[in-house]
Amino acid sequence: MRRSVKSDNHCLDDGRALRTGIPEVVFAPSKSARALIVSVKGLARRHDVLITKCNEGQFALLRKEFGKKIMVADDECGGIVVEGAGAPLEPIDATVAVISAGSSDRYVAEEATLSLEYLGLKALRLYDRGVAGIHRTKNAMNECEKARVAAVIAVAGMEGTLPSVIAGLLRLPVIAVPTSVGYGTGAGGLAAMSTMLNSCAPGVLVVNIDNGFGAAAAARKFLSSAINVL
Repeated sequence: MRRSVKSDNHCLDDGRALRTGIPEVVFAPSKSARALIVSVKGLARRHDVLITKCNEGQFALLRKEFGKKIMVADDECGGIVVEGAGAPLEPIDATVAVISAGSSDRYVAEEATLSLEYLGLKALRLYDRGVAGIHRTKNAMNECEKARVAAVIAVAGMEGTLPSVIAGLLRLPVIAVPTSVGYGTGAGGLAAMSTMLNSCAPGVLVVNIDNGFGAAAAARKFLSSAINVL
C-alpha cells in the first residue's frame, strides 16, 4: 500500500484507490489557485484527475494550465477531468441511471454522471423526470428496465420525493441526492434531505446535499463489491 505523498506542502493520497476503491478527487471550492494546480499535478502523476465544483475563475485557470490535457470540461456542473498517467480504476461493465426531478437539478445530476464515467461506469441520463409529471417518472422506470441498469441515482430538490417513488417501483439500489433547489422553506436542500431520509420505501441510501460525486462513488463501491473487483 502506498503512503500519502507530500507534494509542495500538500499531502496527496495517491494510494487511496488501492485502499478504498475510490481515487482521491480534487474538491475545488475554497482552494487557492496554487493549491489547486499543485494538487492536480501531483495526482496526475498516478492517474487521470477529476476536479469537482470549479467556479468560472478556476475553470479558466485549469484551461490555461493544462490546455490539451483536459479530457472533459463541464461548465454546467463545474467538473473537469485532466489527463494523467492512466485511468484511475478498471472499468466495470454496468450502467447506472441518473434521474433528475427537474431541469434545475441538472447541475448536480451532471456531476454524478461525469463522476460515474470517471469511475469506470456507464451512465444513462434521464433528466427532468420528477413526480410533478408522474407519467415522466413512470417512463423513466421503463427506460431503466429496458437498459438493464444496475442502480439508480435519483437527484431532486424541492420536497425530494423522487427517490421514494423510484424505490417503490424498481428492485434496484437507489442512491438519493438532495439538491439545494427550492423555495424558502426548502432551507437550501434540508427539506429534500429530510424527505429522503424518512423515505417509506426501504433501502434508499441518501448522500449529502448537492453531492453528485458521493453518489457516484457509492455506486462504484456497491457494484465493485458485487462482482468482487475490490
